[in-house]
Amino acid sequence: MLTIDHLTLQLPYYAHGHASWWKRRWATCLDDLTLQISAGEVHAVVGASGAGKSLLAYAIMGLLPPAARLSGQLNYQEKPLDAVRQRQLRGRELALIPQSLSALDPLVRTHRQVTWAAQRAGQPSTGARHAAQRALDHYQLDTQAQQAYAHELSGGMARRVLTAMAHVSQAQLVIADEPTVGLDPHQRQRVLDALRGLADQGKTVILITHDLRHALPVADRVTIMRDGKQVETALACAFQDDGTSLNHGYSQALWLALPDNAFTTATISKDKQGVSVA
Repeated sequence: MLTIDHLTLQLPYYAHGHASWWKRRWATCLDDLTLQISAGEVHAVVGASGAGKSLLAYAIMGLLPPAARLSGQLNYQEKPLDAVRQRQLRGRELALIPQSLSALDPLVRTHRQVTWAAQRAGQPSTGARHAAQRALDHYQLDTQAQQAYAHELSGGMARRVLTAMAHVSQAQLVIADEPTVGLDPHQRQRVLDALRGLADQGKTVILITHDLRHALPVADRVTIMRDGKQVETALACAFQDDGTSLNHGYSQALWLALPDNAFTTATISKDKQGVSVA
């Protein structure tokens, strides 16, 4: 479905306080990332803030700033995913559930925004309205929430609206960027189950999250990222027991630090590549 081959992303910055502050420099935000993501799969991309997870989503969707330097290859359904094709497929075959709630239009009521998402995906007006209603009902947004403006929604409700918009798009590739932040346990599980359901229908889901514990029950595979680099990609079932099925010490440390693993803090001195991990 989606192939990412040696993807490297650099963004410009200026070093304030440096003698040559006026010279533009480049920060490497994604470093030689290679992934293959299959249809019918929930592929979790896990890492701390600043690991490059959201930038990966923007690179796939074609939403990077104009000054960005992007090298490597993106292929979707065995064809290059270039800027032209990204524009053609975005909102139709490619859908993003963004992390920022500012993605909602502040001047449009909830139901109409979800209806618009269905229309952009090619559904006729009547069908789009019905699809929006079903999606909003599915995510337990009542009549008041459906007629509300963005500023009238709680953070959790707004996130469910964004998820409903991706739901009605009928996209074949859905990227969910921290879709459960601000949700109570019941609603969080409802969103995660919905993403798993999309994959079970044969669609591809990339779940971007900092929370390994909540990703594992719905994910098929997990990619661990750190400082823009791909640390390891492993089957979700490799995260078990004492983590010896994992190849990298950083992945093991993340797994052992989960609450169910008693917040293990013992230092893993060497991983299987000989890299020290605290």
